Amino acid sequence: MKPARILIIAGSDSGGGAGIQADIKTVTMLGGHAMTAITAITAQNTLGVQGVHPVPTAMVLAQIESCISDIGVDAVKIGMIGSAQTAAAVADRLAQLQDVPIVFDPVMVATSGSLLADAATIAAFERLMAVASVITPNVPELEALTGRTIGDVEALEAAGQALRDRTGAVIFAKGGHLPQQADDDRPLIHDLLIDEDMVADYAVARIETRNSHGTGCTLASAIATGLGGGLSLADAADRAEAFVAAVLAAAPGLGQGHGPMGHALGLTPFYHLLAAVDPTGWDAAALAARYSDHA
Repeated sequence: MKPARILIIAGSDSGGGAGIQADIKTVTMLGGHAMTAITAITAQNTLGVQGVHPVPTAMVLAQIESCISDIGVDAVKIGMIGSAQTAAAVADRLAQLQDVPIVFDPVMVATSGSLLADAATIAAFERLMAVASVITPNVPELEALTGRTIGDVEALEAAGQALRDRTGAVIFAKGGHLPQQADDDRPLIHDLLIDEDMVADYAVARIETRNSHGTGCTLASAIATGLGGGLSLADAADRAEAFVAAVLAAAPGLGQGHGPMGHALGLTPFYHLLAAVDPTGWDAAALAARYSDHA
């Protein structure tokens, strides 16, 4: 069975925690084949973004065309878009695709607080939202896109529904920035999946950690991988939520600031493959130790 072909249109994070790097790891761990169209190169680490170099629009389109014309595509994930010109051009190209789910994560600010989209680029998000199947804003992004103030789950739902009505896309409104809700008996994050005639509340346990760089990229890529592989929207969202929780818990604790998550879940997957076929019958831990001894 061939893997789902996921085209990722996003920026590169040199620190490996978010952006294209987090997207590739997510798609790979969930069984998809990751292809990329890089929109910007960033000098970035756990402390912030030190520099941004947008990739020319023509080169972004060339990357997209190379992937689509040869390998094909089952789903698209859009993250950091680089410029207003690129946003418009990418939207025009993706509008030509037939029956391909498009997940748009409207990235504006990095976890560190660094700006990743200027006002003109954010204004151009309208074009991308018009072609998106699913939009995955967090609270600040949803406030910027709707002009609403969001302080609780009810306001999150109302803003998400307003964006749903305006764009026609399914909205996955991420509530991680909301304060603790009074009616929760334990720390929870409320993420809302908002479609035309339903709202699903993913109330997941809040994991207190500084190592949360790339959560939005990971969630959107996980949803895209599920949709590209034929999962229903509900099942793709379920698996994405579970994967984000798992990689948060497995964060390796790198860097001095907002560290990357543990997309490999603390494992070396290759050792598990060897353990399955090794004639000596060693388990994965023994194989890992065997190779470590020779390091």
